[in-house]
Amino acid sequence: MRRPSKTSDAPGANSAPGLFRRLAAIVYDSLLLAAVLFAATAAVLPFNSGHAFRPDQYFYPAYLIGVSFLFFGWFWTHGGQTLGMRAWKIKVLTKDGKSLNWRQAGLRFFSALFSWLIFGIGFWWILFDKRKRSWHDHLSDTAVYLDPNSAGSR
Repeated sequence: MRRPSKTSDAPGANSAPGLFRRLAAIVYDSLLLAAVLFAATAAVLPFNSGHAFRPDQYFYPAYLIGVSFLFFGWFWTHGGQTLGMRAWKIKVLTKDGKSLNWRQAGLRFFSALFSWLIFGIGFWWILFDKRKRSWHDHLSDTAVYLDPNSAGSR
């Protein structure tokens, strides 16, 4: 009897989502993240005398990146789905079907951020990878799976 691989134990392991579904989830999450970043900005504006942040104030973009990491990291480490991923019925887990830890979430977030900075090449990699894994999937030792148990109508 053939023993199943570790990846086959994960939900939807035999049908990893493609680039379109992932990008659609990213669009949903971007809208929610924008609202979170507006609130985060409103929270720190009093510390800047209520004035807009200047380009030489490097704390502000670093702060927004930190807030973004906490946003994604919390969702990924607590159930493996952001709201956009839930709507599009996809889930990020380790290759053996477990929730990510904060180290993996950090590797995933910062390598995805790097990929966006170089024109999304790490995302386009999904089209060429036989398991439809992006650069940040490979670097964080995670994978995105279809999750038929998620809410949503897709």
